[in-house]
Amino acid sequence: MKDIIVQPATGKLGILMPGMGAVATTFVAGVLASRKGIAQPTGSLTQTANIRIGKRTENRNPKIKDFVPLANLNDLVFGGWDVYSDSMYDAAVNAGVLERGLIEQVKDELELIKPMKAVFDKRYVKNLDGTNVKTGATKQDLVDALIEDIDNFKIANDCERLVMVWCGSTEIYHEAKEVHASLENFEAGLLNNDPDIAPSMMYAYAALKSNVPFAMGAPNLCLDIPALEELAKITETPIAGKDFKTGQTLMKTIVAPGLRARALGVRGWFSTNILGNRDGLVLDAPENFKTKEVSKGNVLDGILDARINPELYGDIHHKVRIEYYPPLGDNKEGWDNIDIFGWLGYQMQIKINFLCRDSILAAPIVLDLALFMDLAKRSNLSGIQEWLSFYWKAPQTLPELEPIHDIFKQLEKLENTLRYLMGEELITNLGMDYYEDVDAEVEL
Repeated sequence: MKDIIVQPATGKLGILMPGMGAVATTFVAGVLASRKGIAQPTGSLTQTANIRIGKRTENRNPKIKDFVPLANLNDLVFGGWDVYSDSMYDAAVNAGVLERGLIEQVKDELELIKPMKAVFDKRYVKNLDGTNVKTGATKQDLVDALIEDIDNFKIANDCERLVMVWCGSTEIYHEAKEVHASLENFEAGLLNNDPDIAPSMMYAYAALKSNVPFAMGAPNLCLDIPALEELAKITETPIAGKDFKTGQTLMKTIVAPGLRARALGVRGWFSTNILGNRDGLVLDAPENFKTKEVSKGNVLDGILDARINPELYGDIHHKVRIEYYPPLGDNKEGWDNIDIFGWLGYQMQIKINFLCRDSILAAPIVLDLALFMDLAKRSNLSGIQEWLSFYWKAPQTLPELEPIHDIFKQLEKLENTLRYLMGEELITNLGMDYYEDVDAEVEL
C-alpha cells in the first residue's frame, strides 16, 4: 500500500463561497449553531457518521471526524461573494429557510460576514440583477480582483488554508468551446473578454491560481473543461464537482440502485418539482433549466445502463420538470412516478412525494466538501477528486471514465479512500475469510 502522509489540520480554515444566499447562509448559521451546542449538524458525514475499521468482529466504528484529521468546526472562518450586498444575517432572514429564533442566536456572528463584490454576467443568469458587482476592462482584470480578494481574506482572518465551494446560481447551458480546450486558450480568452468564459470559471481559475481547492456546487460547465483540469494539475490543487446531490436526485440514486439490484425493469420515470427560492427563479429561464436538466438526467442513465441491459432499461421514457412556485419559498416538493415491470413483464408503479428543504439538504454537503477538499489538499491528492462522487449529481471523472451514480457504491469509494489515507485495510465486504477461518478450526 502506498504511503500517504496527511498533514495535520492546524490553524484556521477559511471557507470561501461564491454565492451567499439560501444555501450558504443555512450552512454558516448551522455551523455557528453547532458550535454553540444549540443544534446538531445532522446530515453531515464528517460530523455524525461512523466508519467501520477492520473486521466486523473487531467492533471498531469511530466517527469519521475522529478517524481522519479534519479541521475542527471551531477553526472555520467564512467569507465569499454575492451579487447583493446583504450581510449573512440579512440574507439568512430573507432566505426564510431557518426559524427566526435560531438565526437570532447567531446574529452577531452572521452580521459580521459581508459579501465581497461578485463577478457577474447577466447573460449567464438572466433572471437576476446584480448590484454588488465588480467592474473591469477585461475578464483578466476581474480574475485579478478575485485573487486579491482571496489573498486579503486569508491575511485578514489569519487563515492557514482556504477552500472554495460554489454556492451560487445555475448558469445557462453551454458546451465546451475552443477557449476551454487548453490553459493557454483560456488565459488568452480572459484577456480578450471571450464571451464563453462564464463567471463560475473565473472563480475556479482564481482559486486554482491561488492553490485553493475548488468544489462546484451547481451543474455549470466549469471545472470539467480541459483548461481548468490542466491548471489543477499544474498547481497540484484538488477539484471536484458538480451539482449538489439534494432532493429528488438523492431519491433517484437511492431507489434506482435497488431496482437494478433486483433486476426489475423500468419503462418510465417522470419527475417534477416545484420550488420558490432564488434557485427556482433562476431555473425559470429555459437556458438555465437545461443545465439542470442535463445534470439530473444523466444520473438515471448512469445507474440503469441500457447498453449492458437493454431488455430492462433499453426504452425508458425519462422526463424532468422544474416549476418556479414562489409560495413554497426554499421548501420544495418533488413528485416521481416510476413505471416498472417484473416477472413475465407484469407492470407495477412506484410513486414518491418528497417534501424536502433544498438548503437543509445542501448545507451539510457544503460542510463535508469543504473539510474533505482540505483533507485532500493536505494529503497531496491533486486534480479530480472522484472519491467525492457521493455528493454530486454529475460527478467529475477523467474523460475516459464513466461516472458512478449509485450512491451506495459512491459511499463505499469514499470510505475506502479514507481508510487508504489512514493506512487501514480496505473493505470489500466479501466476508469469506470469516467462514474459511471457521472451517479451518473445525478441521483441526
